[in-house]
Amino acid sequence: MDIRTTPSSGVLPTEAATLPAPGQVVCFTVADLLAFVTRAERLLLRNRALLDRLDAELGDGDHGENMSAGFIDATRALAGADDADDIGDLLRRFGHLLVAGAGGAGGSLYGTAFIEAGIAVAGMSQLDAPAMARALAAAADGVARRGRCRLGDKTIYDALRPAADAFSVGVEGGQGLQTALIAAIRAARGGMHATRPLIARRGLAMRLGERSRGHLDPGAMSCFLLMRALLASGRRAR
Repeated sequence: MDIRTTPSSGVLPTEAATLPAPGQVVCFTVADLLAFVTRAERLLLRNRALLDRLDAELGDGDHGENMSAGFIDATRALAGADDADDIGDLLRRFGHLLVAGAGGAGGSLYGTAFIEAGIAVAGMSQLDAPAMARALAAAADGVARRGRCRLGDKTIYDALRPAADAFSVGVEGGQGLQTALIAAIRAARGGMHATRPLIARRGLAMRLGERSRGHLDPGAMSCFLLMRALLASGRRAR
């Protein structure tokens, strides 16, 4: 990764850190989802200052704080849910918790993403690659509807849509879940970087007009971080 941050802003993973652990991810279970939520919470907390700084350049400077608070509260609320057998239901519950706890546009958009993903895989106890593709596509579609945004508007969607599309293309091309996920993370990273020269067309940043150019969108950054947190998840073949 070529993103550089100050120590106080958190440090994102290096390219070497993106290499998968031995074995191939073959599916995601409820336990894996809970582990992802915990990892995401920690990653967001480490990068809270970075997200707040990016948001201060375009919005009200609290995206990192809101996301960290929302994930901390949701993680605590889901403690003990490892005996659940419906990953779709758990995704929906998590989404509603984010809407209630994260605050701001981020809470609404990410909450919607998880809720829609849960609806797409309702009744499933684990997700294989095609099911994960449906969940990611539904999440992106939900963000587009809720935020009334499209690619190029300088929002979360600019990272999430490319990630979902890259994952689906990989799966349709015969890639396994892990390989498709790595492609999705790279696409999210590319989409996040692509927000820098854009003019914001949604959210508080709209008021800046041309002055919003030259800044990374904080929501696209947090989306990249959440996709990155998925990398270590999943049941692996031995």
